[in-house]
Amino acid sequence: MKFGVRKPSLKKKISARTSVKRQVVHRGKVKMPKGTGAIRNPKKAVYNKVYNKTSINPFRLLKKLFK
Repeated sequence: MKFGVRKPSLKKKISARTSVKRQVVHRGKVKMPKGTGAIRNPKKAVYNKVYNKTSINPFRLLKKLFK
């Protein structure tokens, strides 16, 4: 588990936005409603919840500083 500031990866950010799987799910209207991630994959949902609470996104930090 990571604590502190995250190390952003531009390559991963671009590949996540342009992936075929994402396009199929998004265009096919197969998305689940928000908040149902725990039903779909509980282990991953718990991990992500803890990760997002314990790490800091550098882009959000910069956005808050220059607001």
